[in-house]
Amino acid sequence: MRVVLSTYGSRGDVEPLLGLAVRLRELGADVRLCAPPDEEFAARSAALGVPLVPVGDAVRPLVTGAASAPTDFPTRVARLTAASYEAVLGQAAAGGAVVATGLFPSAAGARAAAEKAGAGYVYAGLQPTVLPSPHHPPFRYPGRPAPPEGADNAKLWELDVESMNALFGGAVDAHRVSVGLPAVENVRDHVLTGRPWLATDPVLGPWRLPAELDVVQTGAWLLPDPRPLPAGLTAFLDAGEPPVYVGFGSMPMRGSEDVARLAVEQARAAGRRVVVGRGWAELSGGEGGATGAGSGADAAVPDDCFVVGEVNHQALFARVAAVVHHGGAGTTTAAALAGAPQLVVPQIVDQPYWAARVAELGIGAVHDTAVPTAGSVAAALRTVLAPRTRERAAAVAAGIRTDGAEVAARLLIDGGF
Repeated sequence: MRVVLSTYGSRGDVEPLLGLAVRLRELGADVRLCAPPDEEFAARSAALGVPLVPVGDAVRPLVTGAASAPTDFPTRVARLTAASYEAVLGQAAAGGAVVATGLFPSAAGARAAAEKAGAGYVYAGLQPTVLPSPHHPPFRYPGRPAPPEGADNAKLWELDVESMNALFGGAVDAHRVSVGLPAVENVRDHVLTGRPWLATDPVLGPWRLPAELDVVQTGAWLLPDPRPLPAGLTAFLDAGEPPVYVGFGSMPMRGSEDVARLAVEQARAAGRRVVVGRGWAELSGGEGGATGAGSGADAAVPDDCFVVGEVNHQALFARVAAVVHHGGAGTTTAAALAGAPQLVVPQIVDQPYWAARVAELGIGAVHDTAVPTAGSVAAALRTVLAPRTRERAAAVAAGIRTDGAEVAARLLIDGGF
């Protein structure tokens, strides 16, 4: 069975599909991944033996570079829709399946390709907030009119259809017509379908009922990571008490640099060692004197600070006192599974949702990026590092499922979509 997995986004969008790809191959499926051509994604795919078909431009330069002008938006939507369509169509097979996630135009292109190829199609959300529900509001798109004051979630999701049609409908329908497919009136619901999948853990990101949408919650699609930690990092971890990890993944942290600096400073002031994840923000730990990857053996890096690049989070988070991060679905799940208390500094889209879940579950704290101070960051860290928070994090970790990719893979193989 040919299964094409399609996405366009950061590592948090790509890695779950790799987790699903590994399980599908174990069940005998022929798997292809259509994803951005970033070097780190290509290297990860190659290491796992999963063929990567490039889609569009690399994501990292787009995220970390200068912001695009709003007038470019329709053109970018059209290009990404077409690029995803071409990549998926070149791999999809009649009777097979296409699973899409990531940016909306990418999923729209993947759905059109599935229709053209005669393959089944599944939309998979990596967070509950992307799916219409009476229990949470939709994401607000910049430049769209403010909703009526006092509107409930049901009304907000009705207005979301209008926003999605206005932002994406023209380009998506123009592309569909150009490849011989009919235009659609409601582009959002067409791409999401009436039976989307939700690849989140039921404890961390539950789908709440009652809800009109028939959602299949599989559990999070985890990619087991057997890679050893770098020798220098292992030596650093072995040399003292568990450190605090500070890293913000693919977030460029524009205008929020003080949060990273203060987190490192206040962790060290509390007597904690620190591991800094460089990430796409190119954090250096410079607030504590660190200027590059290394350990205390490097004169530029203090003995209580270690800076890392790409690393096995599953292995690292099992050895830290706390994880300070941006609230991406993957990082939140990895920290929760490791039983590591979390301090979440949400930036965009679904990150406020994950931050709220961390607070609601009692496994950490949330810090707003607006005007952080040494006192506010120190107070948040005290909450996160308290024994009761670690105890609660350990209890929640015991209830997190690790079979989500297996569940999804078997559904695909058995035709349950």
